[in-house]
Amino acid sequence: MLQAKHATVYFEPGLHQALRVKAAETDQSVSELVNASVRRALAEDADDLAAFESRATEPVLSFEKVLKDMKRRGKL
Repeated sequence: MLQAKHATVYFEPGLHQALRVKAAETDQSVSELVNASVRRALAEDADDLAAFESRATEPVLSFEKVLKDMKRRGKL
């Protein structure tokens, strides 16, 4: 395991209690739960950025043009 870094994080009382209960139920530490959650959140951000970058070269369409096209095709 990599050398862990220490940080002070302040949780709302209810959230802290929920974390402690979840940790006990899953036989994990609060730190393990928080690390996993942060990892997931950062991965989602990376996925969002990758999707945005992959679509950066798509043509820009105005809302009005899209709406008009959808009406023309019977989608609205």
